[in-house]
Amino acid sequence: MKNNNKSIEKLLSKGVEDIIVRKELLAKLKSGKKLRIKLGIDPTNPKIHIGRASALWKLREFQELGHKVTLVIGTFTGVIGDASDKDSERPMQERKTIESNMKTYLEQISKILDVKKIEMYYNGDWYYEMQLQEFFSLTSIFTIQQMTERENFAKRIADGKPVGIHETLYPMLQGFDSVKMRTDVEIGGTDQLFNMLAGRVIQKHFGMPQQNVMTMHILEGTDGRKMSSSWGNCIYITDEPADMYGKVMTIRDELIPVYFRLCTDVPEETVQEIEKNMSEGDNPRMTKSSLAREIVTIYHGVESAKLAEDAWNDQFRDGNKPNDIETVKIKPGKIIDLVSMHLNLSKSEVRRLVLQKGIKINDEVILDAENKIDSTSLVQVGKRRFINFKI
Repeated sequence: MKNNNKSIEKLLSKGVEDIIVRKELLAKLKSGKKLRIKLGIDPTNPKIHIGRASALWKLREFQELGHKVTLVIGTFTGVIGDASDKDSERPMQERKTIESNMKTYLEQISKILDVKKIEMYYNGDWYYEMQLQEFFSLTSIFTIQQMTERENFAKRIADGKPVGIHETLYPMLQGFDSVKMRTDVEIGGTDQLFNMLAGRVIQKHFGMPQQNVMTMHILEGTDGRKMSSSWGNCIYITDEPADMYGKVMTIRDELIPVYFRLCTDVPEETVQEIEKNMSEGDNPRMTKSSLAREIVTIYHGVESAKLAEDAWNDQFRDGNKPNDIETVKIKPGKIIDLVSMHLNLSKSEVRRLVLQKGIKINDEVILDAENKIDSTSLVQVGKRRFINFKI
């Protein structure tokens, strides 16, 4: 029982911002009742970053205590797109894009959770079959005033920016998922609080027990803003070891304790000691190296983490270029096309990197993405990625 209480305390505290209602959830956990834990995922991007993965690790804690993890893939809501953290209208996604992205998710999730013990749901299964009368019955649970009081909607209205009706319906749709899935606890980032509370309202409307809500700290990306694929500041759980290690090494020093808490299983006492040492002036470089090694180990193993660390030290501490730079035979073409094609970047990402002076050709900074590469060249993207283009 003592060990179980310790596990419950860790479950309710590590990376957690708030719990509604904490006293209720604690009583349920101590009662031994097996709870149904929900996480919703809208596959608007084919890759899961370590910020999103922090919620999956929290689900694993629930799973290890014997509770039932239930995942809902937003095959319908992903088309609309959640506007929780958006300060402008979010464009709707193509259904085929959502379904394509979804195919990669289960394999990525299996790096963290025992997928054989998960119940998977796809909310398109009920929303694409829903009759219009039933839909309008759902909308009658809420008022326009309730939805537009939401902080980011209210700000957009005050700033004269549009708020789409479809955006205001998203919390209702997410809440109804909890009815269909018979959810006891829903997990999400702090930006999801409004949506998850809507689930409590809808469950009450249908005469069901109201779910408890657990909000998680939103992880900052490599540039200090919220980690988001649209901003290109993500560390993905599918990143190659060297790339993952290098990205962690670029985070701001003040984020080191946050990353330890959300992205590793390092004990809280150790994290507090790290914070204390940093406040007293310790050089954070070695601590950040330890963090990077820990994160790469989680997703790729000890040996890969060691090789990634050695490669980083050789390149950035000792000033050497990598020994295993890939060589690709190409025909002459524009920088934006060749870099996008061979380094798996979107053209908008290439343009942004050029504006940030983040692309070099033969050690010369490139200022125009439309320039041509018409001779054999060594291309460097950011600090870590190299490729030889051979004409």
